[in-house]
Amino acid sequence: MSASEAETTRRRTPPRESRDSDAALMARIRARDVAAFEELYRSYRGRLSRFVLRLVRRPHLVEEVLNDTLVVVWNRADSFNGQSKLSTWIFAIAFRTALKALRKQDDPVEDTAATERASLDPTPEDEFERQSTQAILHRAIGELSPEQRAVVEFTYFHEMGYREIAEIMACPVDTVKTRMFHARRHLKRRLSGELLDWL
Repeated sequence: MSASEAETTRRRTPPRESRDSDAALMARIRARDVAAFEELYRSYRGRLSRFVLRLVRRPHLVEEVLNDTLVVVWNRADSFNGQSKLSTWIFAIAFRTALKALRKQDDPVEDTAATERASLDPTPEDEFERQSTQAILHRAIGELSPEQRAVVEFTYFHEMGYREIAEIMACPVDTVKTRMFHARRHLKRRLSGELLDWL
């Protein structure tokens, strides 16, 4: 294993304290501790909302998917056995819930205004160039299938490895690699100049 691969593995492996605190938090939630559930909600709301918005591309579905995901977390807390990271388990629920919500939609039209919408995470860096770059990138990502968008989102925005993504998406690692291959090929056709460095 090269030094860069070792560093990537180290960054993607949560510290033992993190896993221990996740287990303790879920133990409290299993015991119906509302304060623990609110703590989890505050910790995951932003990340889940951004992920769901990029996946479904329909703002009106985000809150519904988020709420349905957290209802499952609350009602099925006993099904979290600690064999995976807590974030992996929660994102897997969000992924399945988002795809289910998409399938229920009568209107297949993509949310074309998503690239102009302000980020859910407020930032002082709102320079025109950055917004323009983000718009181009998000527009290109928006043209991918939901499954390809999810792989790109997990890889580049959540720094997850293919095995963890495969676990979340309930598919073989090779399927994740294939989706990433097609996604990158599409993005390379649509992006140019410095944006290609993002890939």
